[in-house]
Amino acid sequence: MLADLSVFVLSLLIGFEVISKVPVTLHTPLMSAANSIHGIIVVGAMVLAASVDTPLGYVLAFLAAAFAAANVVGGYVVTGRMLKMFRSRR
Repeated sequence: MLADLSVFVLSLLIGFEVISKVPVTLHTPLMSAANSIHGIIVVGAMVLAASVDTPLGYVLAFLAAAFAAANVVGGYVVTGRMLKMFRSRR
């Protein structure tokens, strides 16, 4: 359980550090390009969920999968809105 919690906390810290270094003008293109990475994270969260055996582990695995899925959906929504801005208005 301690190892699972450590991985979860470290991934939060690393993710925050990576995102905080990106200029504001690059967030939209990077979010649209990061959808595949978040898809891999969803798979990793499901693999982690298969190996836990405590209630707290299930909660953490669910939170990891939910946040990763929200990132995937948010990335596609932002990409769709960004592409819609460049369409011609005929």
